Amino acid sequence: MKRRYAHVYLAAATAARTGDEMSGPALLLAGLAASGSTVQASSLLAALTVTAAVGGPVLGVFLDRAARPGRLLAAALALYAAGLTLILSALGRLPPALVLAIAVGTGLFGPALSGGWTAQLPRVVPPEWLPRATALDAMTFGAASLTGPALTGTAAGLLGAPAAVVLSVTLIGAALPVAWTLPGRPGTGPGTEPRPGTAAGTGPETGPAARPGPRAGTVVGDLTAGVRCIGRSPSLAGATLTSVASCTAQGMLITCTPVLGARSLGGTGRGALLLSGVAVVSLVANAVLARLPARLPGCRPAPDLVVRIGALLQAAALALAATGRPAPLAAAVVLAGAGEGPQLTALFAVRHREAPERLRGQVFTTGASLKITGFALGAAVAGPMIGRSLPGTLLTAAGVQVVGALSGRFGAARQVKCGTHGK
Repeated sequence: MKRRYAHVYLAAATAARTGDEMSGPALLLAGLAASGSTVQASSLLAALTVTAAVGGPVLGVFLDRAARPGRLLAAALALYAAGLTLILSALGRLPPALVLAIAVGTGLFGPALSGGWTAQLPRVVPPEWLPRATALDAMTFGAASLTGPALTGTAAGLLGAPAAVVLSVTLIGAALPVAWTLPGRPGTGPGTEPRPGTAAGTGPETGPAARPGPRAGTVVGDLTAGVRCIGRSPSLAGATLTSVASCTAQGMLITCTPVLGARSLGGTGRGALLLSGVAVVSLVANAVLARLPARLPGCRPAPDLVVRIGALLQAAALALAATGRPAPLAAAVVLAGAGEGPQLTALFAVRHREAPERLRGQVFTTGASLKITGFALGAAVAGPMIGRSLPGTLLTAAGVQVVGALSGRFGAARQVKCGTHGK
């Protein structure tokens, strides 16, 4: 595809992911304004994320089976945006249990905004552009995590919490036309994508996994094949374990930031500055990574190694943050961003390299679902722990990162392609 189309893809992905980053905090504020109860508001946020572990793999199956996956992706985005709108309309008008049920159904389509987009990237750029495009795609997550909460706070402060939800829906809707026009699979039109197996720069694939064709298997069979693909590829399994552990620790960190801000920076609201700083450093790190010439492979360490190093850097950052002193906190922000940004880019590179064409959507959406679940688990576990010890909670999160890095190390000890499994 032309470079201009790649830029359009990145712009649409940024818009959708910014809307996604806004949706949770905006619904939290809207739920609090409508009910006056922090319990109901937090329950609404939990309901929106709890079904991601189910929705991601199922969505991935249908993306892999679709001749035009972009159109299915557009439909998922539309349903997610419609669900957010319905929740906003129902707040204060319908029973809380029914509103939570709507949020649970809406959350099924959440992974479309993360893994669903990234799985289409090899169809958008030629093979030689993929390493840089992967880094740029990972940067859209950093940009969204930086601007999403800021836009939520600004919109809610100026126009009220419902306006923040409306802005979130608008940004997600803006990505629909681009998703609809994403290239299809081989044979759906001339010049729509590079040959399967070459997009990740690993050489042509052979065998049934590389050849598109009719999908004769059942949905359940394909779903099982996608899970087996991750489990049977040591690289994919290791990178997935490490990334889920990192997201669990990140959920713990975010839960700690208000208390950390109050104790170390003079106010609970200032804890958000730490997250903004991490997002900025993450963007800078990925920008540097994206500019490394693809023709100099020695400049790029193996992505499996980068995933593990990213976890260790974040572990060191959490240990520094546990001191609660300003100077170590500043160093922690730099280390966390330097680990988080390149880790995400490397994770995408491992998935593009290891996932066969017919299972790519499942690999990406299943991975995204597991990470969302890990994040929610970390946030839930950290809540009760903070009351006992903030430093202990942060050190526990650092330990989770170290365990994740070690898990990835054992997983990468053996390199096995999963393209021949789960046929």
